[in-house]
Amino acid sequence: MCVYALAVGLDRDRAFYPTVLAVVGTYYILFAVMGASTPVLAVESMVACGFFVLAALGFKKNLWIVATGLAGHGVFDFARHLFIQNPGVPVWWPGFCGSIDVFFGAFLAVLLVRRARV
Repeated sequence: MCVYALAVGLDRDRAFYPTVLAVVGTYYILFAVMGASTPVLAVESMVACGFFVLAALGFKKNLWIVATGLAGHGVFDFARHLFIQNPGVPVWWPGFCGSIDVFFGAFLAVLLVRRARV
């Protein structure tokens, strides 16, 4: 997705990566609904709001906040089961999503460094 966005030019708009961060913050809400757990839905919604705030701040102030938020979401994917027991999460999802999020964060960081040099 990152390479596609770069090749097509979708990531030229500074809203692209903040939008990605906001979207990845919502998947666990879907899993809470699938798991039919209202208490977990409330917790996952609060966590997602935190990533929405990071996306907005990064969009308005500095895309490094978004890069950190994406990588941070990936790290949180690997540890969230220690804090939140979401019955709707597929067993394979945290590793899958965590890896992609860390990659997205690193990819954006590389782009930001390269663009700063130009």
